[in-house]
Amino acid sequence: MGKFGSGEKREVPQPSMASLSDLVFTFLFFVMMVTSMREVTLKVTFRAPQATELQKLEKKSLITFIYVGEPTQEFRAKMGSTTRVQLNDSFAEISEIQDYIAQEKSSMKEEDQPFMTVSIKADRETKMGIISDIKQALREAYALKISYSAVGRVNR
Repeated sequence: MGKFGSGEKREVPQPSMASLSDLVFTFLFFVMMVTSMREVTLKVTFRAPQATELQKLEKKSLITFIYVGEPTQEFRAKMGSTTRVQLNDSFAEISEIQDYIAQEKSSMKEEDQPFMTVSIKADRETKMGIISDIKQALREAYALKISYSAVGRVNR
């Protein structure tokens, strides 16, 4: 009769650690690509108006945001309580919008630039004159695709 096992013990070989660094860097690269690193700190109050016809914008990398509203409590002492425009993380004048749009376009790929959409996130109490001024500045900057952020109306 044959014998299946020998009397001596076998050791399990240690796994190779050479590929571990590749796995760690691959995981790190994946996390860096998927995670959004920069979020804008809102310095204006923003309560979105209600709307009936809403459409979700798909490609977030092509959207540039302009925030409009009254400064938050922490900035009211310095900025006052009148409606202000926020571009990225700083307050701005309407005359600065053209430079902002040019800077945003230059940071995009050349083939994506014609598809850039400017999303105006204006407080529902914002006067239409300010929105018209912003739209005129966007026209002068050749940013012609504009969307307005809103929340869906609750049906009762």
